[in-house]
Amino acid sequence: MYLGIDLGGTNIKIGLLNADLTVQMKLKVPTESETNSQTVMANMIAGIKQLLAETQTDTSQIKAVGIGVPGQMDIKKGLSIFSPNFTHWENVPVVQLIEAQFHLPTYIDNDVRVNLYGEWQLGAGRGKQNVLMVTLGTGLGAAIITDGQMMYGKSNSAGELGHLNMYRHGRPCACGSSGCLGRYVSARGMVKTVQEHLAAGETSVITEWTHNDQAQITAKMVSEAYDQQDQLAQTVMQETGEILGYGLASAINLYNPERIIIGGGMAAAGDRLLTPARAVIAGHALKVAREVCDIVPAQLGAWAGMIGAGVYAKQQI
Repeated sequence: MYLGIDLGGTNIKIGLLNADLTVQMKLKVPTESETNSQTVMANMIAGIKQLLAETQTDTSQIKAVGIGVPGQMDIKKGLSIFSPNFTHWENVPVVQLIEAQFHLPTYIDNDVRVNLYGEWQLGAGRGKQNVLMVTLGTGLGAAIITDGQMMYGKSNSAGELGHLNMYRHGRPCACGSSGCLGRYVSARGMVKTVQEHLAAGETSVITEWTHNDQAQITAKMVSEAYDQQDQLAQTVMQETGEILGYGLASAINLYNPERIIIGGGMAAAGDRLLTPARAVIAGHALKVAREVCDIVPAQLGAWAGMIGAGVYAKQQI
């Protein structure tokens, strides 16, 4: 058996996977990402213990642990160097902490690569050799398989599409730059765009839903308001989709994928977001590259990262 763990900004998803990678049991525990690395890692360890106890599984039955972690990392050293969605999180020895606790071979990788391992083996990427995955959640992540090989790059940071510069002097990003794609096309980015439109004097049903408390606005509300023909929501979704389209057009020109898989919680916006994105791609991506590439939703759903982490653990063994 394998343990697959997806470290998210809101929840840590933990799964016990059988030898054939079917899920025996799964659970999630709050991440508390706004606290510090000690609290987050303690939450992860407690969640693993809970899963093992509830399934009456002994660690001797588990071959390996795979963990998907957002941000920059040193995979060989098992270090999470920097994660933009976490507070007080620098050079966290994730592998060392888990191995010390459970005495199991443990492997980390970027959360989106782990997602893509899952989709490639068991989901929307099956049978494809050139695949780009983009996850739209709290931030924007991406991973790339080229000619049947996952791309890593010299410092394991290949495929950071979320940090494509879309505006010379745009919104500041935790990476140190500004105007990054992920600051516009993400749940946080879309909420910020709504807030900017409201600040400019536009009105929306969303302000009624949140009783004028802008801190309560969510990306899901934008989809719901869109479906009620709310003008501001439709404008924001159009803008966000177009920026996504420019980012994907650049990725198509760079990587020449045969399939782009869109995952993450915000992917639930579906065609509301992808219709404007496809229109931009049609006008801006190279014709020869564009014509061989389709864009599809991820298949493994909200637990894709956890499943992919199990797939990754099995591959490492």
